[in-house]
Amino acid sequence: MARFVLSRLVLLLLGLLVASALIFFTLRLLSGDVAQVIAGTQGTPAQIAAIRQNLGLDRPLIVQYGSWLGGIAHGDLGTSLVTGSSVTSQLTQKLTVTLPLAGLSLVIGLVLGIPLGVLSALKRRSFSGTAISVVAQAFAAVPAVWGGMILIAVFAVAIRIFPTQGYPSDGWAEPGQALKSLLLPALTIGVIEGAVILRFTRSATLGAVSEDYVRTAAAKGMTRTRAVITHGLPNVMLSVVSVLGVQLAALLVGAVLVEQLFALPGVGRMLVSDVGVRDLTKVQGELLALTGLVLVLGFLVDSIHRAVDPRLREPGE
Repeated sequence: MARFVLSRLVLLLLGLLVASALIFFTLRLLSGDVAQVIAGTQGTPAQIAAIRQNLGLDRPLIVQYGSWLGGIAHGDLGTSLVTGSSVTSQLTQKLTVTLPLAGLSLVIGLVLGIPLGVLSALKRRSFSGTAISVVAQAFAAVPAVWGGMILIAVFAVAIRIFPTQGYPSDGWAEPGQALKSLLLPALTIGVIEGAVILRFTRSATLGAVSEDYVRTAAAKGMTRTRAVITHGLPNVMLSVVSVLGVQLAALLVGAVLVEQLFALPGVGRMLVSDVGVRDLTKVQGELLALTGLVLVLGFLVDSIHRAVDPRLREPGE
């Protein structure tokens, strides 16, 4: 197990290195000049050149990239080209919105997807099982923005249970208000993710129903439902854990999109704003942080899966 974790850590670091290079050099292909943005429409070529020199933008790209990597090695993602503030500190602040949103969305998705997926498989020949499957197919195909607009129309405009947009200025200093502001966005993402998890859970449960150990348990007097839940559910959960490694990335992307719709001051909203003003240092730091978060979550999922599934272990582990 230790060798597996070490090899995955090496792959994680290599993945981050490759991602950093792709992010840095791809962003330099974008049109626009942050020096021009800072100088304004009245800026002269001499002023723009002075700003570029002051910000270090006149250096060769490979030198700029090496300098950025050196800062990352010390936990410094750089300094905003526009505001001069620390990218790391701003990103940390914004993550206090994005990470709770993603975590709450995941909880909602699991609470909806796993029980309904098992029920849909066990009742596959009944109307209820078919109905659950059809509804899940429909929700899985709904874009997050459309789903959010529907939920706003129902729960924020018609029923007025939740706020339509916004977030407390004091953040988690007002935990009740902060949580209330995140519930509707989290429900937007969680319902869609729950539909995807439901489909995978249903498929895994249907596979478990036909396994010999379930049929043997049923032959010994257990009901089929009890046999599946008692003996098949652990294997179903292993399949769900595997799926989560992929879905966590989609969940974070959904959180970035939904933040725009609900005007949440998270990483997604900051990213869109920084792209608009060509603040490349902040943009590359934000993209690398999100990429790193996805890779770390994938690493954790792989490690947990290997730890709990004896079929994946090598002899002697």
